[in-house]
Amino acid sequence: MIDVGSETKPEGARLRIARLLSLAIFGSLLSLIVLTAIPYGTADAWWRAVFVSLVFLLAIGWVAEGWLSGSWRTGGRDLLLPLVVLAGFSLLQTISLGSGSAGGVSLPFWNAISADPYQTRFFVLELMALVVALALFFRYAATETRIKTVIYVIIAVAVVSALFGILRQTTQHQIGFGLPLIQPSQGYGQFINKNHFAFLMEMAFGLALGLILGGGIARERVLIIVAALLPIWVGLVLSNSRGGILAMLAQLVIAVLLVTAARPELGRVDSGWMKIPGSLPVRIALVIVLVIGMSIGILWVGGDRLASNIGSVRNEFDASVAASRDGSSRKEVWLTTLRMFRDHPIAGIGMGGYWIAITAYHDASGVLTPQEAHNEYLELLSSGGLIGLAIGAWFASAMFKRVHRNLRSTNKFQRGVTFAATLAIAGVAVHSLFDFGLHMIVNALIFVALIAIATREEISGRETWES
Repeated sequence: MIDVGSETKPEGARLRIARLLSLAIFGSLLSLIVLTAIPYGTADAWWRAVFVSLVFLLAIGWVAEGWLSGSWRTGGRDLLLPLVVLAGFSLLQTISLGSGSAGGVSLPFWNAISADPYQTRFFVLELMALVVALALFFRYAATETRIKTVIYVIIAVAVVSALFGILRQTTQHQIGFGLPLIQPSQGYGQFINKNHFAFLMEMAFGLALGLILGGGIARERVLIIVAALLPIWVGLVLSNSRGGILAMLAQLVIAVLLVTAARPELGRVDSGWMKIPGSLPVRIALVIVLVIGMSIGILWVGGDRLASNIGSVRNEFDASVAASRDGSSRKEVWLTTLRMFRDHPIAGIGMGGYWIAITAYHDASGVLTPQEAHNEYLELLSSGGLIGLAIGAWFASAMFKRVHRNLRSTNKFQRGVTFAATLAIAGVAVHSLFDFGLHMIVNALIFVALIAIATREEISGRETWES
């Protein structure tokens, strides 16, 4: 006689361990978001190396959990593939192409595509860590409960950062304020660069606004999200980031114009006063009113400091002013970057190699040399050439198709969180025209989480360890 219970007990134990491991990995992902936000957004090289190591450690946990549960399946493979291809292409940029000789003696020398092969290899490690993190979010943030938890953690981190920034601005008078390298009147929140802080704020702002308008949250929690929006908005305005404020206004416009995608019932009302909010002319008028009102509020909160900073935009593109400067204006940096792309149009100068390659093209005084292109799209073009740009377009196309599909989902929660995550991503897309906030690990990690939320295949209403 066969003892069925004795055969199923080991299998049941394995599944229980797999569930516990799944929960541990998910909790570790959330902890990573918090951890990477603390040390200046993870700007130092050794902190970045710690992040890479921790993500790969979680990948080992994924392998173990997959063995126990009998499946390593994850979603988003059409999004993961172009990122893996970009990593492989970047690695090819570091391969030495030859050697030379002097005085009859053969001497090795580096003749790779990348201007800085070592930095390009580190870029590959970071990119692969983010790819693994994206796969982990697809697999382990698969239920409504877990997705809500990810969103709340992101918003909570942003709120704490905003409050810390406001506290710094009002009370800090000497170097060191919780973190030893923080200086008065430099950066905002825990970030050395105010624009990097703005990236975090606009992602949280887009998430919160999208949840409220898109119906991705229970009514009893709407007031909590509205309360969280206030310090995020104030922190973004007081950070004095022009790109961040522009991104926030763009999010507001996109939210009003696309709200019927998440709330199709607004566009299906055929008669009566309920039809008015869903009509396009009314929404356009509402956008104009909201942008004007928001702009007035921004200038009122930001004061003269923000007004003068916005007024200085024209100096970035004024040739007479630029002639007396050190070549650090965005116009000069962008033109220099385009000249560099012109000389390396196919494969670029190497991912991560921008900082050293630009020195051969930057013809200003040399007092300041740009380390980044201050435009993520131009930097991708110059670093990866047309090949890198094509890979980026491949990834963007795959993401757009998934977002478009999810906004048509019959699942109200999926439409709502897709709408919210899309607003956050749109803010980053706009701000990336002027800054490089995704170079900060915390911003890149949260961006990866947003992509997983906006593009996942389906959302389960029950707890599971597979997506």
